[in-house]
Amino acid sequence: MLVGFETSDDAAVYRLNAETALVQTVDILTPVADDPFTYGRIAAANSLSDVYAMGGRPISALSILEYPASGDLQVLEEILRGGMSVMAEASCAVVGGHSVADDQIKFGYSVTGLIHPARIWKNVGAQPGDTLLLTKPLGSGVISTALKNGNAQQSWVEAATNTMAQLNRKASEALLELDSRHTKGPAVHAATDVTGFGLIGHAREMASGSGVSLRIDHRQIEYLRGALEAAALRSFSGGLKNNRNFLKDSARFASSVSEEFQALLFDPQTSGGLLVSLAPESASSALDVLRRRDVQARVIGEVLTKQPTAIEII
Repeated sequence: MLVGFETSDDAAVYRLNAETALVQTVDILTPVADDPFTYGRIAAANSLSDVYAMGGRPISALSILEYPASGDLQVLEEILRGGMSVMAEASCAVVGGHSVADDQIKFGYSVTGLIHPARIWKNVGAQPGDTLLLTKPLGSGVISTALKNGNAQQSWVEAATNTMAQLNRKASEALLELDSRHTKGPAVHAATDVTGFGLIGHAREMASGSGVSLRIDHRQIEYLRGALEAAALRSFSGGLKNNRNFLKDSARFASSVSEEFQALLFDPQTSGGLLVSLAPESASSALDVLRRRDVQARVIGEVLTKQPTAIEII
């Protein structure tokens, strides 16, 4: 076992031989979109994300489904079709699965991938002076909650569903390409995907495991269309409130950071982007290689020597 649960990493890694290791992960979601096909797509992208966050390549998946026994089978078919469409896009074979009758719909996959044992990205290893990149905008959680509350505009929902259904494959492949060209060792020092713990939660795991602190500039982060408006409407899920209560002592906000922006940094994301700590001399090259693959990543901060507070937000 090369990577287990000790560092709160995104997936487990088990070495088969000197050249090959398995990446293993599992994730399920309750519905985050009204359209069942879109929900299936998002659930698949979310399940695949942890493999990409480790620098791996997904190869096979088992579906996991909980669905009402008396539920509409046409709706179920659309959920499965949506998931299969994204798995096909990822060149990941769905080889089976398991279903359980339950009144609350839940869907996702257990995914297996391949990775080289010497080229694993972990969420630990960030070094003082590193540059922080984020590859997707924030705000899917507050928009999903606004949708449930009947307060979301259609343009907000479309922006959120498009980003949630987007694979992290291009971002992962671009950064692997950058790593292969870097002559001073790996360019990527640490990586994770931003999901249920929000940006601050996943940043805290990276900082704590690496023995450093992070400074994040909230003005440099990209936010989904409607995210700030949804936060102003206080479209806060239970997960956002739990994140804020649990992490409030781990983050220090400058007085200029409004309550709405603070909430967005605690907001649980579904199929969020990659948060990457990389060698500062590689930042410009990383942005170039990502943009060539249509990934609009942004530099959002830097890694500091360990401070009394894990995350500083300016």
